[in-house]
Amino acid sequence: MSAWRQTLECLRREQTPVMLVSVDSIVGSTPREPGAKMLVTAERQYGTIGGGNLEYQACRIARDQLELGAEGGLRRFPLGAGLGQCCGGLVNLMFERLEADSDWSRAEIEQDSIELYLFGAGHVGQALVHALAGLPVKLNWIDTRDEMLPPIPPPGVKTICTDTPEAEIDAAPVGAYFLVMTHDHALDQRLCEQILQRDDFRYFGLIGSHSKRRNFETRMQRRGIDPQKFARMTCPIGIEGISSKQPAQIAISVAAEILQVYDRVHNQNQTNNKIINVLERQS
Repeated sequence: MSAWRQTLECLRREQTPVMLVSVDSIVGSTPREPGAKMLVTAERQYGTIGGGNLEYQACRIARDQLELGAEGGLRRFPLGAGLGQCCGGLVNLMFERLEADSDWSRAEIEQDSIELYLFGAGHVGQALVHALAGLPVKLNWIDTRDEMLPPIPPPGVKTICTDTPEAEIDAAPVGAYFLVMTHDHALDQRLCEQILQRDDFRYFGLIGSHSKRRNFETRMQRRGIDPQKFARMTCPIGIEGISSKQPAQIAISVAAEILQVYDRVHNQNQTNNKIINVLERQS
């Protein structure tokens, strides 16, 4: 269960008065996109619609509405002239009081998520799990050593201890993301071979140097793997410009790389949907 879902469940269970504030629509440059949400109670705030004066004023309005028992409604916020924010665009915010059970469904965040299969629970694997916390990632964390996986996984993380991690690759859905960073180079290679048998993943990263990559490519080619498939294997992993070998810095670099892939795919999907909508209107 995601941290957002846990917050919703807790607030609903405790029957806490809550105002849902959502970005309904935007014009020009704005801090957040339509669909961004936050929950406001009398004392706390969960989530964000962009920070700054916009968020401060939205929280103040939401708390006033909670105190008055108001139902909410749509409000218009010019960022430059009205709030003094440098973005300069315009944001329409929807304020909704959550009371009946049916109301809470409006607070769910609908977004594409990354289905990530992380093989390895060593130092970098552990750091990466922390780096991905709060991001739209469904994480399957896999290792052959039970003692390396936490007994209670973090929100959004499923731990899998198995002697046949290759089977998890076969069971992964179309569009999955794979990261291989186990304690065993021979196991790394077997996992790489299994992943490259597929042609429907979005990202495949292998931890290691250029030398490790060359060695793996030579061995896998001898085992019958088509060399053209090696181009889909990212090794070394992580964005350029970060050369540190510290696990936390590697993890941040790799998380950024995964998000870059996710953004490219997400933006392309949005473009395709717009084209489809235009074609449908013209037909």
